[in-house]
Amino acid sequence: MAAIEVENLYKMFRIPHEKRNTVFESLAGALKPPQYETFQALNNINFEVDEGEALGIIGENGSGKSTLLKIMANILRPTKGSVKVNKRITPFLELGVGFQPNFTASENVRTYATIMGISKREIEYKLDDVLEFAGLEKFRDTKLKNFSSGMQVRLAFSTAIQTDPEILLMDEVLAVGDMEFQQKCLDVLNQYRNEGVTIIFVSHDLGAVRRFCDRTLLLHKGVQVALGDTGDVIDRYVYGGNETSTPEVSEVEQADTKEVEEPKNRWGDKQIEIVNVEFYDKFGNSGSRFNSFDPITIRIFYQAHKKVMDPVFGIALYSEKGENLFGTNTELKNLTIDSIEGSGHIDLEIDRLTILTGRFFLTVAIHSHDHKPYDWHDKLYSFDVMPTSRDAGIFEIPCNWKL
Repeated sequence: MAAIEVENLYKMFRIPHEKRNTVFESLAGALKPPQYETFQALNNINFEVDEGEALGIIGENGSGKSTLLKIMANILRPTKGSVKVNKRITPFLELGVGFQPNFTASENVRTYATIMGISKREIEYKLDDVLEFAGLEKFRDTKLKNFSSGMQVRLAFSTAIQTDPEILLMDEVLAVGDMEFQQKCLDVLNQYRNEGVTIIFVSHDLGAVRRFCDRTLLLHKGVQVALGDTGDVIDRYVYGGNETSTPEVSEVEQADTKEVEEPKNRWGDKQIEIVNVEFYDKFGNSGSRFNSFDPITIRIFYQAHKKVMDPVFGIALYSEKGENLFGTNTELKNLTIDSIEGSGHIDLEIDRLTILTGRFFLTVAIHSHDHKPYDWHDKLYSFDVMPTSRDAGIFEIPCNWKL
């Protein structure tokens, strides 16, 4: 059974058309029927969320993300259609609502916990843990008005996670806070996921959505544009258009590790062709998602249409922003290939993937000893790296602190 079912959902708001600035205008206007403009916030939204699934919702400001969450949380009523919620829901929509600036951190935790439905006895038992998680144990008796907005959100989040949710609705809860605190929050959310909690995750942080969500919904001006594999939907949001799609992205041919028909990104005389490129994990399973620090193998399948002497195989790794991060080839690694003909494959074995997190693009090439390209695939392959460390940045640099 689905945890959430959204069917034919519409939401319209009526916005006053005129603003009356004087008493006379107000009295005169009272004789006329009120004038309104209709704003279509959501237009025929349809999806289901399975129990234990993490669904991301992305889109530009004004696309309807927060409106959709408020309808799920029963804060707003739909104009048409239905939202069926089959589990207990905990909304993290406006963290800190109810905080009192003249109350101390401890007093606000107690008050906010009551709003969130946590018993007084339970929050007294967990008070120290809440303050420690927020990194505010030294400020327990400091009034909230002296806190930064980031400190307030940390306090609110740390209190809210003391609930026992079955469904979590999260709207930009990671937008405030340093990288360390954001990672702590993601650790908690991953723990919830492992416990079977269903999570709806709205964020402009596409990296967090990519790392955390199984599927993602893309909205544009209230319209459902795409729904499917998170990586594919984010790619469509970043690189593609906002035209409405009818099938789920997961039903469309995937291209994470397959050749893409983009002639401008491929060139060479094709004496040897790159037939395919695949990525393998430490267990020999092919895929496009790996954990940081794990070994991976890049396998290049080729077809030589005639005997070719002294070919060189190479790769180059790029970030999502197009930055060249690493490159190597068989010649640089002192592997001499006298000749090849027919079909086969060659492996590049990476003992330890020192990338921390993100999506990365791969250029794969075969060229002659004097750099004449046989087949060059420029950034036509990609894979995702999931974080297993709290370190910041793109790469790990082996290091130790000493005192």
